[in-house]
Amino acid sequence: MTRPQPTSEELLREYFHGKDENRPLHIARAFAPDARLRMVLKTQAIAFPSEVDGEPGIADTLVRKFGQTYENVYTFYLARPAAGARLDRFACDWLVAMTDKASGQVRVGCGSYDWRFQADPHRVRELTIAIDAMEVLPAETAGAVFDWITALPYPWTDRATVAAGAPRLPALQPVLDYLGREGA
Repeated sequence: MTRPQPTSEELLREYFHGKDENRPLHIARAFAPDARLRMVLKTQAIAFPSEVDGEPGIADTLVRKFGQTYENVYTFYLARPAAGARLDRFACDWLVAMTDKASGQVRVGCGSYDWRFQADPHRVRELTIAIDAMEVLPAETAGAVFDWITALPYPWTDRATVAAGAPRLPALQPVLDYLGREGA
């Protein structure tokens, strides 16, 4: 039996199943075999290669290696593709929270995704991830941060909901400023 072509929304959800839940098989479901990942880092608080070619390398970078260092990963899309759409391109901002396995430190970051899709089969052809802010908070803040994060609708939420529930931690201000910027 042939599976129907996934929608763009389903591909984005597969990506989070892979990355956030440490399940590389979902990356293979979302990305074309020859897909390309580009990383634009505007912070020194996290490291990634600037480019990765091929779905196996993307799974290795964003799932296997990432999962060796981080846990409790929750990433949120701040926009959603139209239901049932199979798009050529989709861009949106994102928010992430996670803990460092070794230190327990909390990381909260944000940036933007620029997705490009191929038509047949409908898969991710190219993903550019810009990391605009990545704040490192002490392990003692985990309770407050994850009470906030786990109360958000996952994986699709909006800026107002994010801001309304954010704990009053000065270290989060760069992330909240980015999400509240003009024209966002």
